[in-house]
Amino acid sequence: MSSKPTCHLIRPESTYEGKQGLTYFAGIATETVGSAGICMHILTMPPGARAKAHMHESHETAIYMLSGEVHTWYGDRLEQHIVVKAGDLFYIPAGVPHLSANLSDSPSSAVIARTDPNEQESVVLLPELDALVA
Repeated sequence: MSSKPTCHLIRPESTYEGKQGLTYFAGIATETVGSAGICMHILTMPPGARAKAHMHESHETAIYMLSGEVHTWYGDRLEQHIVVKAGDLFYIPAGVPHLSANLSDSPSSAVIARTDPNEQESVVLLPELDALVA
């Protein structure tokens, strides 16, 4: 017999290392609250931080930039480039390779939500693309 669903409060005090090479604050995920269709967490990138090239198979990503700015390269060969700044919303479709980096002298923070409730399950590293972004 399953228990009745209930609400959960998460205070993002603990962190974990993501496959992407960045440190995330624990948030809403199957692992923390038993979510079935969404994951949401906070990412703060220190100056000079850079993710590994990756994609999320079959899951969309929505990002709201709280502070700072992050450069993101995306596309099959990371040929597209955009700078996401504080106050911007950024969408990454499922299966799109991407790599983000904080090239500024200040930290940047964002709220990230994905349709993958298992926070790291759909992360696919693409090491063959890492060298495409200097």
